[in-house]
Amino acid sequence: MVADTSESGGMETVEQIRQAGGRARFARLDVTQAESSRSVVQATIAEFGDLHILFNGAGILAYGTVLETTEEAWARMLAVNLTGTFLVSKAALEHMVAKRRGSIVNVASTTGSHDACAHAAAYVSSKGGVTLLTRSMAIDYAKLGIRVNVICPGPTDTPMLRKALTPDELEAFARTFPMNRLGRPEEIAAAALFLASDDASFVTGAVLHVDGGQTAEV
Repeated sequence: MVADTSESGGMETVEQIRQAGGRARFARLDVTQAESSRSVVQATIAEFGDLHILFNGAGILAYGTVLETTEEAWARMLAVNLTGTFLVSKAALEHMVAKRRGSIVNVASTTGSHDACAHAAAYVSSKGGVTLLTRSMAIDYAKLGIRVNVICPGPTDTPMLRKALTPDELEAFARTFPMNRLGRPEEIAAAALFLASDDASFVTGAVLHVDGGQTAEV
């Protein structure tokens, strides 16, 4: 089940899965709304018969110090990045607990989970919250057969980052890391696949930095 606020973006992913021989369906999801989260979980179970894995990848980025950040901007950042992770996880956990198995993979960020940065008060707060929420859920549900882990990507070549920085800024930014480049989306996906799979059957509460060595230097 591919769930997103954007139907066009979601359907693009659905088509990629289908072309690769998989089965997929799109569902519109607003992660800031509890009922929307519950509806998507119910639709997933109705369509596919079960729910084994949840990947929480919804996130937004905006810059600003505390004085520069409006209350509305603060609330929106936490609603999508942190509360969204909580609400969708809660909806999925109700089913996973009943089955006594499941894997949840969340997405935080190196910025917020390991360190902070200037002019991003709301963003780093939201991502730091995702990291500790992950570890809290991992402790609470380990004995029920449910694993919960979090990926902390370093700067990755995505439309969101390209919207935030100019090409010259991106190039200069990439040169500051030990691997001298930005991450690629497929490298984040590979980490998610590992954490979701049975190959990670003894891994829960892990904070996996996929960052080209960024946090090793900080």
